[in-house]
Amino acid sequence: MTNGSRVRPVNIFYGHVMLGLTCLVFQLWGTTQYVAYSLGFQPQLGNPLFLIKGIRFYVPWAWFSWAYSFESYAPSVFDKASWITYVSFFLMFFLMLVLAIRRAKQKRSSGAYGTARWAETKELKAFGIISSGSLPEGVVLAQTYDAGYRSETGADNQVRWVMTHKGKHILVHNGPEHVFIFAPTRSGKGVGIVIPTLVNWFRSAIIIDIKKELWFATAGFRNRFSHCLRFEPTTTDSVRFNPLMEIRRGNYEVRDAQNIADILVDPEGAKEYLDHWEKTGHSLLVGAILLVLYSEKNKSLEGVANFLSNPNSNIFATLTRMQKTPHLGAKPHPVVARCAREMLNKSENELSGVVSTAMSFLSLYRDPIIAQNTSRSDFKIMDLMNSRHPISLYIIIPPSDLDRTRPLIRLMLNQIGRRLTESMFQDHTKDGATGPESYKHRLLLLMDEFPVLGRLNFFETELAYLAGYGIKCVLIAQSLNQIEKAYGQNNSILDNSHIRITFGALDERTAKRISDLLGQATEYRRQLNFAGNRLAPWLGHLMASEQESPRQLLTQGEILQLPGDDALIMIGNMPPYRAKKIMFYQDDRFKYRVNLPCPESILRNDNQNNLPDYEELFPDEKGMQCDETGVSHEKLISSDPYYDSVDPDPEEQEKDMDIFESEIFFDDIDQTEERDISEDRQNAIDQHLQFSNKSTKTRIRAIDLSDEGDLPL
Repeated sequence: MTNGSRVRPVNIFYGHVMLGLTCLVFQLWGTTQYVAYSLGFQPQLGNPLFLIKGIRFYVPWAWFSWAYSFESYAPSVFDKASWITYVSFFLMFFLMLVLAIRRAKQKRSSGAYGTARWAETKELKAFGIISSGSLPEGVVLAQTYDAGYRSETGADNQVRWVMTHKGKHILVHNGPEHVFIFAPTRSGKGVGIVIPTLVNWFRSAIIIDIKKELWFATAGFRNRFSHCLRFEPTTTDSVRFNPLMEIRRGNYEVRDAQNIADILVDPEGAKEYLDHWEKTGHSLLVGAILLVLYSEKNKSLEGVANFLSNPNSNIFATLTRMQKTPHLGAKPHPVVARCAREMLNKSENELSGVVSTAMSFLSLYRDPIIAQNTSRSDFKIMDLMNSRHPISLYIIIPPSDLDRTRPLIRLMLNQIGRRLTESMFQDHTKDGATGPESYKHRLLLLMDEFPVLGRLNFFETELAYLAGYGIKCVLIAQSLNQIEKAYGQNNSILDNSHIRITFGALDERTAKRISDLLGQATEYRRQLNFAGNRLAPWLGHLMASEQESPRQLLTQGEILQLPGDDALIMIGNMPPYRAKKIMFYQDDRFKYRVNLPCPESILRNDNQNNLPDYEELFPDEKGMQCDETGVSHEKLISSDPYYDSVDPDPEEQEKDMDIFESEIFFDDIDQTEERDISEDRQNAIDQHLQFSNKSTKTRIRAIDLSDEGDLPL
């Protein structure tokens, strides 16, 4: 048998004998000392066993001989001693019986079928999810199980949970590992995890906000320490983001253009393989994108669509222009020229099909509002992790336009993921330790209902190593079926999420998967068999047998019926923990940070010239410190939940627009600005044309100098 095997009955018997003998000795000793004390420790009682501070101690059984010799002289003393002995023996026998029954009922499983169990609070402390003192910065998971809730039914017949008392600890995770949350709709994902996390994370963040509720709930608070940008492509007051402005001129331009074309030709992310028309359309798009960046004034995806569907020119003239327009000095761009030649080599019917396929991928950008919001960029991707202050980018997608705008959001996320994970610049010391990271702010990628965006192949692949680049993901879905529908049954989303949280399930498949994730324990089951004559007053035989059997920590049915205030947290390398949800509107630790007035301006730095420096916020890189209540944070939150706005500082705004990479982009500058940058520009061009890896000290933005075809930089 293994070390976990059940204790044999003989071991239980010896243990009880030793305990009984010990109790007997102390009972007799106490009775002897009582008799000696009552008789005044007379010398006739004999020599003591030992003395302690003048008090004589006799052997435990001495009072029996004293009763034989002196009972007639003090009968009342020895009568009391007898009663003490009888009562003590009875109590000792009762105690032994209780211990024997209790010990016999103990089940020491061998673990043959599994050793699953619930984690304890001390294990969460060891993992770093529970910390003593004030509320730490990080992703809010839940609160400890000692929190209390009661259910109430309102006038609308809706069941609501009311918190009667808070849990002793809030579970907060601030490590690099990713968090995956899957729970049914209206189960409390937003009020319990998403909103508390956004008001407890003080670094940069990208928030996928389907219903715009996260913007209204958290932007007011996050605006106090970060620049809040709202990218809502279907409205006229959104910040702008031009995917083509993230293409870097020089060594990386073809790669960047191909990455954009990859997403354009697979707008839903549902294709594993491209057909002939999509492959050739991809090639045409790459060439058209590069030509538009070099020679067209409208350097956007709308400009690409306009170029390929120019009403004043047929497709053959357009391709001829691609082949002959000078881009690099007096010569055309080699990639553009080859793409044009490839298209011209096709038959007229095939070429028509290729162009039609390519144009179908650009139809979204004919919408004037979409075109306006993608005409230029109000921020750069590298700003997210390298600006002076953190940036909170809210990507808002109205449900009514979700299907239509999905390609644009996928393209944006693709570019963000690829650009921020291209390189990991770290200084290595002589002893091998790494120095400062290449980013100034960690980035939280919070994707609410992320399966609705379709399959993001790059994201599924990069999820395994995003943490190494300072990016922490919080992924939210309604069920595992959603994940399987978007990414297939053998996806790696769950595998790369170190922390998994669920509030139960409404479908059997998800409930079964949760039950399997929680694990299986081994339990004892007793079986009783009665035998004898059925007409006898009692049965003559009773046989009892015990056997080990498997038992899920929570069965599929128990998960389907999980109470509405419970949360199940599964953490890698430790047992699962059963916690209680957080409801921010009932919790003083969060409710004063939520639903503050949203920033009036969508552009960064408006009303924010007094933002605290990053070094002031995190002097020791340990995160924001709070007071004992966890409500007020230094330099951020005043006693009044509302704050006074301040006037923008133009100089501060200009400083924060700096890019922390010395790269050349196909961007535009205000042509009315009078400054001579021709020398810097020419040096930068020479460096890139020579495929030099040495970066320039000044970021030169591209500009279409005139309508006569001057080289745009």
